[in-house]
Amino acid sequence: MLRTYGPACDGSLVETEHGETIPETVTWIDLEEPTHKEEQAVEKLLGIAIPTRDDMVEIEPSSRLYEEGGVLFMTLSTLCGVEDGMPTTDPIAFVLTANRLVTVRYASPKPVRAFSQDVRRRPDLARDALTVLMRLLDAIVDRTADELERSGAEMEALSRKIFADKEDERRIPAKNLTALLSRIGRAQSLLGRVRETNVSTLRLLSFLGGSERMQQPDAQGARAHLASLQTDVTALLDHAGYLGDDLTFQLDASLGLISIEQNAAMKLFSWMAVVFLPPTLIAGIFGMNFEYMPELKDPYGYPLSLVLMLLSAVVPLMILKRRGWI
Repeated sequence: MLRTYGPACDGSLVETEHGETIPETVTWIDLEEPTHKEEQAVEKLLGIAIPTRDDMVEIEPSSRLYEEGGVLFMTLSTLCGVEDGMPTTDPIAFVLTANRLVTVRYASPKPVRAFSQDVRRRPDLARDALTVLMRLLDAIVDRTADELERSGAEMEALSRKIFADKEDERRIPAKNLTALLSRIGRAQSLLGRVRETNVSTLRLLSFLGGSERMQQPDAQGARAHLASLQTDVTALLDHAGYLGDDLTFQLDASLGLISIEQNAAMKLFSWMAVVFLPPTLIAGIFGMNFEYMPELKDPYGYPLSLVLMLLSAVVPLMILKRRGWI
């Protein structure tokens, strides 16, 4: 799909398959899963080659951030898929020329959708290419900040579950163990994708700030906005690092509580074996079918054996309790 924004452009689709052309007044061209003809139409208008999907998935900074002929090519790994419960990152390519911005993407992140709706309501947001770029980056940073807040709230809920004041609430039954570890895993997955987006955003902002385009007189307002975004992303990275350390601690604490539960179960079986083994031994001895057993003729043999079995069970139990083992 190819959408255009700017003066006399309201974000409607441009059907290049039917011969429609891109308006000359466009300041932002948004390509979502573009067809070959759509790419050709943009390349003809700008006179440059549009990054392909293969170009966008390159991880080398030199392949993601570079300048050719005064045109900036920047690829950003953007958080997406959170609404579906499967957070991931997908690259978005930004091509910034003197008076136009082209975005190439194969996903539909929420901040891009939200910003495009804002542009339809407020066309002045797309008055020039640099303004569109800064507003898009601002929306992406705001989105990652929101997800960090959600991660913090989820970790707070996990912390209350793991470190409950009452011991009965802190116990982790086997049926809840998988759910607890799954919640920790999902929180870690989201946090990792947020950090990846922030790192990629900070690299893009640093590259953009050092470009000649940002040194021009008409970019003074954008430079101030860029510096603010860099400060925000740096703070978000620090906060994400703190949340990551906290999440690791919660995972270690959960595994520690699980070990305690397992040790308690093994201790229970151990002292039960100690308590019931002597009576079993006595019963086994007196249950043997030998002809010459003097105790079998004793009229008090049966009650004495019961008393002996009881004492052999009670005495070890008292010793274990006195030593605090049970």
